[in-house]
Amino acid sequence: MVDGGSRDGTDALVRERPGVRLVMARRGRGPQLDAGARAARGRVLLFLHADARLPDGAVDLVRRTLAVPGVVAGAFRTRTVLDDPTSRPWFRPVLPLADLRSHYTALPYGDQALFCLASAYHQCGGFPDQPLLEDVELARRLRRVGRVVVRPERVEVSGRRWSAHPWRTALVMNTFPALYRMGVSAERLARLYGAPR
Repeated sequence: MVDGGSRDGTDALVRERPGVRLVMARRGRGPQLDAGARAARGRVLLFLHADARLPDGAVDLVRRTLAVPGVVAGAFRTRTVLDDPTSRPWFRPVLPLADLRSHYTALPYGDQALFCLASAYHQCGGFPDQPLLEDVELARRLRRVGRVVVRPERVEVSGRRWSAHPWRTALVMNTFPALYRMGVSAERLARLYGAPR
């Protein structure tokens, strides 16, 4: 586990868990993910957000995906889980759009449990040191090395961001990746977004 200087007791909680290694890194998702990848010793890297849950059989699914010749990385589709699953907020129909975008562009977000061969990660330079869309940039870099596959199985992701800031979340998730691909810098997008973390 990688921590970027949180003050919520994460480090103490991790130290209580046998077999879990805590890596300290500079604040920011990109630097933290990169620090974790560089500390890892396995042949495969899987990046999982703390508020996401892998699909059943994920280890075997990852293994089978990366066994395909030419495939260097993959991710899962997403299912957003709201705190109150019986609620019908106005933004519910918008939830699948970001998932569809990543499925058809093969540029997954970090909350899709992006996984890759460690060799491909290091070959492409890993996560960039940028304030936003570090996950999309890593996927772009990995595509230069080999194929990136988005699997049909779904990672369950928390809908807390949607519940707290539905308009901003809808705008960011459905337009920022396109703006970034068109050449708008991550720094400029981060200024538009506000504090991303």
